[in-house]
Amino acid sequence: MNDSSSCVPAETAPPSALLAPRVLVPLSLLALYLIWGSTYLAIRVALASYPPFLMAGVRFLCAGVALYAFLRWRGMAAPTRAQWLNAAVTGTLLLGFGNGLVCYAEQSVNSGLAAVAVAAMPLFAALFGGMYGYWPQRLEWLGLGVGFAGVILLNFGGGLAGAPLGAVALVVAAAAWAFGSVWSRRRDMPPAAMNTAAQMLTGGAILFIGALLAGERLPAAPTTSSTLALVYLGVFGSIVAFSAYLYLLNTVRPALATSYAYVNPPVAVLFGALLGGEAVHTLDVVAMAVILGGVALIALARERKA
Repeated sequence: MNDSSSCVPAETAPPSALLAPRVLVPLSLLALYLIWGSTYLAIRVALASYPPFLMAGVRFLCAGVALYAFLRWRGMAAPTRAQWLNAAVTGTLLLGFGNGLVCYAEQSVNSGLAAVAVAAMPLFAALFGGMYGYWPQRLEWLGLGVGFAGVILLNFGGGLAGAPLGAVALVVAAAAWAFGSVWSRRRDMPPAAMNTAAQMLTGGAILFIGALLAGERLPAAPTTSSTLALVYLGVFGSIVAFSAYLYLLNTVRPALATSYAYVNPPVAVLFGALLGGEAVHTLDVVAMAVILGGVALIALARERKA
């Protein structure tokens, strides 16, 4: 008996082969490394025309509406009232304070330095875990000491020294993102991508309120480059890259899924220097290495506990 399957040409392999983890995992990692690493420079470009909080609000509100509408069209249930409330708190911390203050800081701070400062987020997360009984162990305390030494070096010995308000904004942004991440793990949140949509909708609304209180207005004649950067942030930074992140969380080990934390800062510094003409100080590079070293120690300690 002839096996009819042997007659099928190799090029007619089912399209699902292209969706296999061996293809999607490296593509998703590449998306996280390059897209999230480039968003810091994109923010700086968008700020040439758009005020910081209004720009961030437009980005997340538009992306949230598009993603929410798509998920509802696909039949996903809407969040419950409690889930909306929890998403609003988390969205305020992560996007309102976390991303909004990064945008504010980039008015006076290079995009690469902003990425390096935000890399301290896992340090704050390790500290906030103590509020729920998860106090750092010996190796984690060592990582915290090393990491925060890098933060001090970055703020007082490098390029951030001349921008005190921007430096404070970045530290608060990293702390707010870390606290929101730790807090949300113990709350009833919407499932998967709906959680992202709900946070972007509520966080975007909070950013709009902040923009109104700050007296920000949409520009009458924004530059083409600024508008394209804003579109890039909404489509690629908020939807494409985050979808890749969710896929990785459900497919690979957490250490690999969160490896962007080590890659994004040097990628952002490289984009800023090559495409944005930003100056890179030697102390900034040293501070980045020290901060990432501390984060790596904390990650190693958690891997051992796991």
